[in-house]
Amino acid sequence: MSATPVLALRGVSKRFGAVQALTDVHLAVHAGEVVALVGDNGAGKSTLVKAIAGVGPADEGAFVWQGRPERVTRPHDAQALGVATVYQDLALCDNLDVVGNLFLGREIHRSGVLDEVEMERRSRELLQTLSIRIPSVRIPVASLSGGQRQTVAIARSMLGEPSLVILDEPTAALGVEQTAQVLDLVERLRERGLAVLLISHNMADVKAVADTVAVLRLGRNNGVFDVATTSQEEVIAAITGATENAVTRRKARTAEAPQ
Repeated sequence: MSATPVLALRGVSKRFGAVQALTDVHLAVHAGEVVALVGDNGAGKSTLVKAIAGVGPADEGAFVWQGRPERVTRPHDAQALGVATVYQDLALCDNLDVVGNLFLGREIHRSGVLDEVEMERRSRELLQTLSIRIPSVRIPVASLSGGQRQTVAIARSMLGEPSLVILDEPTAALGVEQTAQVLDLVERLRERGLAVLLISHNMADVKAVADTVAVLRLGRNNGVFDVATTSQEEVIAAITGATENAVTRRKARTAEAPQ
């Protein structure tokens, strides 16, 4: 992995009225690394993802992209840098075929007419590069399995040649075989040298593909763990706050107090 992360967030905070959703959050993702972002419901995972994607910009903090501070205030800013986000709802059009979904909003034209042949060629090439197996690029997405739909959504994000891919709960509601297909694809993204931020509640998936686990609890960092040397119980304890007690609370207050 490169010494300079593709993305480094420093001191990110976000407030919604009286609710402090994120407080001084730090996160780093390197090229060729899968970082799993985990936490209980309400921990701030979705808020942090939206801040990175430009959907809900942070109120405070630094967004450092490949060593350079950048300002991301809208989705176009993030996409221009090379951030691709695959949300949990996938946002696929069931009535369109695979080619139509891959190039939705990015259609290729020739002499003012859709170049269906070129789009189909590029679709086959992209799916083959990612080792994605589907019956045909011309069948409606509605006829695909959940795992195949998820891989199509991930493949669509690759058309912009991103440096960072954010996957929001990619295996939610999938069966065992479908989950395996998606996890295989996550590993292939890492092999291609991409930085991957994986949001998941499934610790088995995290242990299977992630290199690092970053835990959010109540909108704050609550530990960054090396998957190879950390037990699942340690990560779960950080997620649930099982390690918190009066002594750790007093230490935290002391550390946060102005000197």
